[in-house]
Amino acid sequence: MSEASIRVLVVDDDRGARALHCGFVDDVSGFTVAGAAGTGEDAVARSASGVDLVLLDMRLPDISGVEVLHRLRTLGGDGPDVLVISSSNDQTTVRQALAARVVGYLVKPFTEAALRARLERYREQVQARSDAGRERPLAQGEIDRLLATGGIRTVAAATRESGTRPLPKGLALPTLDRVLAALDAVTGRSVAEVAEDCAMSRATAHRYLAHLAETGAIVVAHRYGRRGRPEVLYRLAPV
Repeated sequence: MSEASIRVLVVDDDRGARALHCGFVDDVSGFTVAGAAGTGEDAVARSASGVDLVLLDMRLPDISGVEVLHRLRTLGGDGPDVLVISSSNDQTTVRQALAARVVGYLVKPFTEAALRARLERYREQVQARSDAGRERPLAQGEIDRLLATGGIRTVAAATRESGTRPLPKGLALPTLDRVLAALDAVTGRSVAEVAEDCAMSRATAHRYLAHLAETGAIVVAHRYGRRGRPEVLYRLAPV
Protein backbone atom coordinates (compact mmCIF):
# COMPACT_ATOMS: atom_id res chain seq x y z
CA MET A 1 0.00 0.00 0.00
CA SER A 2 2.97 2.27 0.39
CA GLU A 3 3.44 2.47 -3.39
CA ALA A 4 -0.20 2.32 -4.55
CA SER A 5 -2.90 4.82 -3.65
CA ILE A 6 -4.92 4.22 -0.52
CA ARG A 7 -8.43 3.34 -1.71
CA VAL A 8 -11.16 5.21 0.15
CA LEU A 9 -14.90 4.56 0.44
CA VAL A 10 -16.92 7.63 1.42
CA VAL A 11 -20.09 6.83 3.38
CA ASP A 12 -22.68 9.52 4.07
CA ASP A 13 -26.47 9.64 3.72
CA ASP A 14 -26.32 13.17 2.29
CA ARG A 15 -25.53 13.26 -1.42
CA GLY A 16 -23.98 16.71 -1.25
CA ALA A 17 -21.73 15.71 1.65
CA ARG A 18 -20.62 12.57 -0.22
CA ALA A 19 -19.63 14.63 -3.25
CA LEU A 20 -17.84 17.20 -1.13
CA HIS A 21 -15.87 14.63 0.84
CA CYS A 22 -14.98 12.69 -2.32
CA GLY A 23 -13.52 15.90 -3.70
CA PHE A 24 -11.55 16.46 -0.52
CA VAL A 25 -10.09 12.95 -0.70
CA ASP A 26 -9.15 13.21 -4.36
CA ASP A 27 -7.12 16.33 -3.61
CA VAL A 28 -4.88 14.52 -1.10
CA SER A 29 -1.78 12.87 -2.55
CA GLY A 30 -1.68 9.11 -2.11
CA PHE A 31 -5.45 8.65 -1.87
CA THR A 32 -8.09 7.73 -4.41
CA VAL A 33 -11.87 7.46 -4.06
CA ALA A 34 -12.87 3.83 -4.63
CA GLY A 35 -16.58 4.56 -4.25
CA ALA A 36 -19.32 6.18 -2.23
CA ALA A 37 -22.28 4.79 -0.29
CA GLY A 38 -25.41 6.35 1.18
CA THR A 39 -26.51 3.48 3.42
CA GLY A 40 -24.89 1.23 5.97
CA GLU A 41 -25.74 -1.96 4.09
CA ASP A 42 -24.16 -0.61 0.92
CA ALA A 43 -21.11 0.49 2.91
CA VAL A 44 -20.58 -3.01 4.31
CA ALA A 45 -21.01 -4.61 0.89
CA ARG A 46 -18.58 -2.23 -0.82
CA SER A 47 -16.03 -2.48 2.02
CA ALA A 48 -15.52 -6.18 1.36
CA SER A 49 -14.04 -5.53 -2.08
CA GLY A 50 -10.77 -3.69 -2.38
CA VAL A 51 -11.15 -0.81 0.08
CA ASP A 52 -8.37 0.30 2.43
CA LEU A 53 -10.09 3.10 4.35
CA VAL A 54 -13.73 3.98 5.00
CA LEU A 55 -14.83 7.53 5.83
CA LEU A 56 -17.89 6.63 7.87
CA ASP A 57 -20.83 8.78 8.90
CA MET A 58 -22.49 7.41 12.03
CA ARG A 59 -26.01 8.58 11.14
CA LEU A 60 -27.28 6.41 8.32
CA PRO A 61 -30.86 5.71 7.18
CA ASP A 62 -30.89 1.93 7.58
CA ILE A 63 -28.37 0.68 10.13
CA SER A 64 -26.24 2.76 12.48
CA GLY A 65 -22.58 3.53 11.96
CA VAL A 66 -21.84 1.47 15.06
CA GLU A 67 -23.50 -1.55 13.44
CA VAL A 68 -21.46 -0.95 10.30
CA LEU A 69 -18.30 -1.00 12.44
CA HIS A 70 -19.31 -4.28 14.06
CA ARG A 71 -19.92 -5.89 10.68
CA LEU A 72 -16.67 -4.62 9.24
CA ARG A 73 -14.76 -6.14 12.13
CA THR A 74 -16.10 -9.60 11.17
CA LEU A 75 -13.99 -9.28 8.02
CA GLY A 76 -10.88 -9.61 10.20
CA GLY A 77 -7.58 -8.75 8.56
CA ASP A 78 -9.30 -8.28 5.21
CA GLY A 79 -11.44 -5.46 6.54
CA PRO A 80 -10.65 -1.79 5.95
CA ASP A 81 -9.60 0.82 8.47
CA VAL A 82 -12.28 3.34 9.43
CA LEU A 83 -12.10 7.09 9.96
CA VAL A 84 -15.37 8.36 11.42
CA ILE A 85 -16.69 11.64 10.00
CA SER A 86 -19.90 12.48 11.83
CA SER A 87 -21.88 15.17 13.62
CA SER A 88 -22.53 12.64 16.40
CA ASN A 89 -20.38 13.66 19.34
CA ASP A 90 -22.31 12.16 22.25
CA GLN A 91 -20.25 10.06 24.65
CA THR A 92 -22.01 6.78 23.88
CA THR A 93 -21.46 6.94 20.13
CA VAL A 94 -17.88 8.15 20.43
CA ARG A 95 -16.98 5.46 22.97
CA GLN A 96 -18.55 2.72 20.86
CA ALA A 97 -16.66 3.89 17.80
CA LEU A 98 -13.34 4.08 19.64
CA ALA A 99 -13.94 0.60 21.07
CA ALA A 100 -14.14 -0.63 17.48
CA ARG A 101 -10.58 0.64 16.94
CA VAL A 102 -11.29 3.37 14.41
CA VAL A 103 -8.22 5.26 13.23
CA GLY A 104 -9.80 8.63 13.93
CA TYR A 105 -13.00 10.52 14.74
CA LEU A 106 -13.60 13.82 12.96
CA VAL A 107 -16.67 15.81 14.04
CA LYS A 108 -18.75 17.64 11.43
CA PRO A 109 -18.65 20.29 10.24
CA PHE A 110 -14.95 20.21 9.41
CA THR A 111 -12.75 21.95 6.88
CA GLU A 112 -10.90 20.44 3.97
CA ALA A 113 -7.66 21.21 5.80
CA ALA A 114 -8.80 19.25 8.84
CA LEU A 115 -9.62 16.16 6.78
CA ARG A 116 -6.39 16.51 4.83
CA ALA A 117 -4.40 16.55 8.08
CA ARG A 118 -6.14 13.38 9.28
CA LEU A 119 -5.58 11.59 5.98
CA GLU A 120 -1.93 12.57 5.82
CA ARG A 121 -1.42 11.34 9.37
CA TYR A 122 -3.10 8.05 8.46
CA ARG A 123 -0.89 7.71 5.36
CA GLU A 124 2.19 8.10 7.57
CA GLN A 125 0.88 5.42 9.93
CA VAL A 126 0.29 3.03 7.04
CA GLN A 127 3.80 3.64 5.76
CA ALA A 128 5.26 3.04 9.22
CA ARG A 129 3.37 -0.25 9.53
CA SER A 130 4.57 -1.32 6.11
CA ASP A 131 8.21 -0.48 6.89
CA ALA A 132 8.09 -2.24 10.25
CA GLY A 133 6.58 -5.33 8.68
CA ARG A 134 9.43 -5.81 6.24
CA GLU A 135 12.11 -8.28 7.33
CA ARG A 136 15.57 -6.77 7.52
CA PRO A 137 17.76 -7.99 4.65
CA LEU A 138 20.87 -9.87 5.72
CA ALA A 139 24.31 -8.53 4.91
CA GLN A 140 26.79 -10.78 3.09
CA GLY A 141 28.76 -11.33 6.30
CA GLU A 142 25.67 -12.52 8.13
CA ILE A 143 24.82 -14.94 5.31
CA ASP A 144 28.37 -16.30 5.34
CA ARG A 145 28.18 -16.88 9.09
CA LEU A 146 24.86 -18.72 8.69
CA LEU A 147 26.37 -20.98 6.03
CA ALA A 148 29.46 -21.72 8.09
CA THR A 149 29.47 -24.79 10.29
CA GLY A 150 28.41 -23.85 13.77
CA GLY A 151 27.33 -20.43 12.58
CA ILE A 152 24.39 -20.41 14.99
CA ARG A 153 25.37 -20.68 18.63
CA THR A 154 22.35 -21.43 20.77
CA VAL A 155 21.81 -21.17 24.48
CA ALA A 156 21.33 -24.91 24.64
CA ALA A 157 24.76 -25.50 23.11
CA ALA A 158 26.37 -22.97 25.42
CA THR A 159 24.75 -24.64 28.40
CA ARG A 160 26.07 -28.03 27.44
CA GLU A 161 29.57 -26.74 26.78
CA SER A 162 30.05 -24.61 29.85
CA GLY A 163 27.77 -26.20 32.37
CA THR A 164 27.76 -22.85 34.16
CA ARG A 165 24.48 -21.42 32.96
CA PRO A 166 21.62 -23.32 34.57
CA LEU A 167 18.17 -22.84 33.12
CA PRO A 168 15.60 -20.89 35.13
CA LYS A 169 13.28 -22.90 37.31
CA GLY A 170 10.51 -24.51 35.30
CA LEU A 171 12.50 -24.75 32.05
CA ALA A 172 13.99 -27.99 30.75
CA LEU A 173 16.86 -28.42 28.31
CA PRO A 174 15.10 -31.01 26.08
CA THR A 175 12.15 -28.65 25.70
CA LEU A 176 14.52 -25.79 25.00
CA ASP A 177 16.01 -27.85 22.16
CA ARG A 178 12.54 -28.39 20.70
CA VAL A 179 11.82 -24.66 20.76
CA LEU A 180 15.16 -23.84 19.15
CA ALA A 181 14.58 -26.46 16.45
CA ALA A 182 11.30 -24.75 15.59
CA LEU A 183 13.05 -21.44 14.92
CA ASP A 184 14.79 -20.19 11.80
CA ALA A 185 17.72 -17.84 11.37
CA VAL A 186 16.08 -15.80 8.62
CA THR A 187 12.28 -16.04 8.86
CA GLY A 188 10.64 -14.91 12.07
CA ARG A 189 8.06 -17.15 13.74
CA SER A 190 5.25 -16.26 16.11
CA VAL A 191 4.53 -17.76 19.53
CA ALA A 192 1.51 -19.54 18.08
CA GLU A 193 3.58 -21.14 15.32
CA VAL A 194 6.28 -22.29 17.74
CA ALA A 195 3.69 -23.65 20.17
CA GLU A 196 2.01 -25.64 17.40
CA ASP A 197 5.27 -27.10 16.10
CA CYS A 198 6.38 -28.07 19.61
CA ALA A 199 2.97 -29.39 20.71
CA MET A 200 2.86 -27.12 23.74
CA SER A 201 0.70 -24.29 25.02
CA ARG A 202 1.35 -20.72 23.91
CA ALA A 203 2.12 -19.78 27.50
CA THR A 204 4.84 -22.43 27.71
CA ALA A 205 6.27 -21.46 24.33
CA HIS A 206 6.32 -17.82 25.39
CA ARG A 207 8.31 -18.63 28.58
CA TYR A 208 11.02 -20.40 26.59
CA LEU A 209 11.11 -17.72 23.90
CA ALA A 210 11.35 -14.98 26.52
CA HIS A 211 14.30 -16.77 28.13
CA LEU A 212 16.04 -17.19 24.77
CA ALA A 213 15.50 -13.54 23.96
CA GLU A 214 16.95 -12.47 27.32
CA THR A 215 20.09 -14.51 26.72
CA GLY A 216 20.55 -13.20 23.19
CA ALA A 217 20.07 -16.53 21.43
CA ILE A 218 17.15 -15.22 19.42
CA VAL A 219 16.16 -11.91 17.88
CA VAL A 220 12.78 -10.33 18.50
CA ALA A 221 11.01 -8.36 15.76
CA HIS A 222 7.51 -7.05 15.16
CA ARG A 223 5.15 -7.46 12.25
CA TYR A 224 2.46 -4.81 11.97
CA GLY A 225 -0.91 -5.70 10.59
CA ARG A 226 -3.70 -3.48 9.41
CA ARG A 227 -4.72 -2.60 12.95
CA GLY A 228 -4.31 -3.56 16.56
CA ARG A 229 -1.19 -4.72 18.35
CA PRO A 230 1.83 -5.81 16.29
CA GLU A 231 2.63 -9.52 16.11
CA VAL A 232 5.87 -10.48 17.86
CA LEU A 233 8.21 -12.64 15.79
CA TYR A 234 11.30 -14.61 16.85
CA ARG A 235 14.28 -15.85 14.87
CA LEU A 236 17.67 -17.35 15.70
CA ALA A 237 20.43 -14.81 16.18
CA PRO A 238 23.60 -15.17 14.08
CA VAL A 239 26.87 -15.18 15.98
